[in-house]
Amino acid sequence: MKPQAGIQSPLPACAKYCFFRLLGNQKDLVEQLNAVVGDDVVLGLGLSLLKHLGLMVPAMKSAPDFSWQGLDIPQTPSALCVWVRGADAGVVALRTRKIVQQLAGAFELIDELDGFLHRNGRDVTGYEDGTENPVGEAADKAAFVSVGPFAKSSFMAIQCWQHDMEAFEALPLSARNHVIGRDLDTNEELDDAPARAHVKRTEQDSFSPPQFVLRRSMAWQAATKMGLMFVAFGASFDAFEAQMYRMTGSADGIRDALFDISRPLTSAYYWCPALDNNRLVLDGMLSD
Repeated sequence: MKPQAGIQSPLPACAKYCFFRLLGNQKDLVEQLNAVVGDDVVLGLGLSLLKHLGLMVPAMKSAPDFSWQGLDIPQTPSALCVWVRGADAGVVALRTRKIVQQLAGAFELIDELDGFLHRNGRDVTGYEDGTENPVGEAADKAAFVSVGPFAKSSFMAIQCWQHDMEAFEALPLSARNHVIGRDLDTNEELDDAPARAHVKRTEQDSFSPPQFVLRRSMAWQAATKMGLMFVAFGASFDAFEAQMYRMTGSADGIRDALFDISRPLTSAYYWCPALDNNRLVLDGMLSD
């Protein structure tokens, strides 16, 4: 068994995030999913799909309501998320079209969003995203279930953040740096950053125990709107949730400054099965 390749691979130049609802009973549903498998996609199965398949996955659940004291974070579950990846926008578009055709009858596309790689992984604000991502064995430990029948699978938390670019760009550079907690030019963490700075709220080794996730986020843009499609992979959702509760302020009363200039439009959880011979590892786990 091995993880889905797109989780560990470098971020692509272009991507589509596709979300599907389940249409009904299909005897060949698993075969339709397997037909989509490839190095250029990551498949995330939502809780409703797992229940439909009769598959109980430890630690899988719906995304909780992170809303807190006037801060609205919508819960937007779907049956299936497909992250389509590629070096060319046209190739990604055609691959997505084929996937929709392959899933027809069992799934209906309900939403999609285009992503792109900006300056080797920077957010559209200009700041580097995922600076403290674990690497090597540490990344594997953070991102994947290590033992048991679900080994090499991963839990994906995904949120579409929309930035208020006008408000952010209106701030002086020093204020922007203090929102993030890093210097825009050097990416160095600022010693004098306030407690609300995003870096201070989400510093993964500042938790006890440390709460590491593998971040695989990309920038997005649609008409005049833009932001970050935040994607985190974990051996469970625990680390992601610890960071979110601290960001909102529900953990200690200090709200992340990022909320001053950005807000999540979506919040959903998925399980990304491991692969065996380019097939999702589901055999033996499904109900009759």
